[in-house]
Amino acid sequence: MRSSRSRPYDVLLVGSGINSLVCAALLARDGRKVCVLEREAVLGGCIRTDELTLPGFFHDTLSAAHSTFMVGPAYAALGKALHEAGLQYCNAEAPTAVLTPDGRSLILGRSREANIQRFEAAHTGDGAAYAAALDEVATQAPLIFSLLGKELWRLGTAKTLASEAIKQGAFALSGFLGQSLTPARGWLESNFQSDLSGALLAPWVLHCGIGPDAPLSALMAKVLTFTLEAVGTPLVKGGNANTVRAFEHLIRKAGGELHTSTDVTRVIVERGKAVGVRLIDGREFRAKEVVCNVTPTQLYQRLLDPKLLPADVATQARQWRYGRGIMQIHLALSEAPQWPDSALSGVGYVHLTSGVNAISRAVNEADRGLLPAEPTICVAQPTALDPSRAPPGRHILWIQLIECPREPVGDAAGVLETPPGKRWTPALREAYADRVIEQLSRQIPNLKSSLLSRAVLSPADLEALNINLVGGDAFGGDCSLDQSFLWRPMRAARNHATHVGHLWHIGASTHPGPGLSGGSGFLLAKALGAV
Repeated sequence: MRSSRSRPYDVLLVGSGINSLVCAALLARDGRKVCVLEREAVLGGCIRTDELTLPGFFHDTLSAAHSTFMVGPAYAALGKALHEAGLQYCNAEAPTAVLTPDGRSLILGRSREANIQRFEAAHTGDGAAYAAALDEVATQAPLIFSLLGKELWRLGTAKTLASEAIKQGAFALSGFLGQSLTPARGWLESNFQSDLSGALLAPWVLHCGIGPDAPLSALMAKVLTFTLEAVGTPLVKGGNANTVRAFEHLIRKAGGELHTSTDVTRVIVERGKAVGVRLIDGREFRAKEVVCNVTPTQLYQRLLDPKLLPADVATQARQWRYGRGIMQIHLALSEAPQWPDSALSGVGYVHLTSGVNAISRAVNEADRGLLPAEPTICVAQPTALDPSRAPPGRHILWIQLIECPREPVGDAAGVLETPPGKRWTPALREAYADRVIEQLSRQIPNLKSSLLSRAVLSPADLEALNINLVGGDAFGGDCSLDQSFLWRPMRAARNHATHVGHLWHIGASTHPGPGLSGGSGFLLAKALGAV
């Protein structure tokens, strides 16, 4: 790489996660001179594929399904070009299912009629409750997806609210907004009679970084269920790293640059405006706009000179809270898992849980620094859809535990000893993974006999892979209501602007939040005139 003092870029992007890739691709295709600087040795942030267990077994190390990407504006703008660049999806007819400890299961497919029948079979009336919930999402879609997919401090958002108030009536709109604050537990217990119905729907709020007792969790459960039914759980053929390769092709083809192993240590500010960045080796890159895809901790306590921070910004950056950690377990198997119901073998994501109470309890235990006694286990089966991920006849499982303590202080089951210093050690990581494998083995009798190799990533390992995964928090910070919507990333900021001119903030820590939608990258590209 060269210093770019003499040839400044239009836009520098710090970090190469999905939001940076979306933003860079849109800007580069609009004719801007774009440069992406990535601290790690590989591009993609949480999008990567590695041979973690054995040669020939390709595991999505962190993120997997592209459900929220496919329904978002970034895919609408770039999807055709990405597919032309090699991106391919494989999908399941049944996006998700739940399996309870006593062997009962309930599957969610991509047919509304079939889903209503399944819920109705679980308990009379549950099918009607399911249909009513998704009809509500469809009716309120203009408002819901406006709030989830637009910059909120914009006149257009106010106009959307005013328009809906006129169309629905102010009182009715107020009622819907108030109802939207309902926790998932309250909604499920009030509307569904079968425990299987709640056990199927409740785990998905964990993928939003919240629990079933959090405000807004009912709405998020409905929205995600609506999304799953609409587009399924699409996985990338050959591994999620092919997503990055497709984006890289678009960006380079449009004249953009991407660099790895490039650690940015300072945003250069002159006369109140960002003019570039300085690398750890002292080199500088100059640009008209600087975009940081990082956490508030990284931006305001590492990349910016503390002397440049207004008091409220400095205070709120220090007060930014991180959420629970995540553990990833990757298995290489000699044969396909034998589920108690053969219909589960083709499901995208299977959650193993005994229901809403168990999920709530595990969330509470993790929040208190305890290893959950009965974690919610999320299992994806990539080779059921894409045999190329493993050698012929072999299989892989992608397992995610979303209710892990960032700093473990004890074991809720009273069995495992946690080391002093609130640390995830290799021994604790493997011991907790043993608990998960044991729980899975009760449902998959051939799991242990078919296990060829495993790789476990604790919350500490995830942070070592990506500096933005603080304590293994893959959601960019706690997603409670006070750190969401108008107040994400902080009360002192609006949309994706910062107090420094020409310095922008995107990523999971900003609205519309975490996930693979690429939402904040799209919104910033739009704000900069590229959409």
